Amino acid sequence: MSDNNIFIGNKPFMNYVTGVVMQFTSKNADDVIIKARGKFISRAVDVAEVSAKRFLENAVSVTGIKIDSEGFKTEEGKDVRVSTIEITLSRR
Repeated sequence: MSDNNIFIGNKPFMNYVTGVVMQFTSKNADDVIIKARGKFISRAVDVAEVSAKRFLENAVSVTGIKIDSEGFKTEEGKDVRVSTIEITLSRR
């Protein structure tokens, strides 16, 4: 697993934005991938937009968006599908 992946979950919104900014500034990453599943997809989009347009203005841009879905069985044996997204931010 690459160090430049940010997985979106329940933490406060600005923790993820700070993580993205730190990857570009402190670790000098060329690109950062923001990943989310299910109900956290909208938060991932917001993190990408705030990071690129407010904190790293004119330094990074969205270069890729990949959407998919994963299927798995619950403990009760029910088939469930969950949507996923990967947003790639890259240096300009």
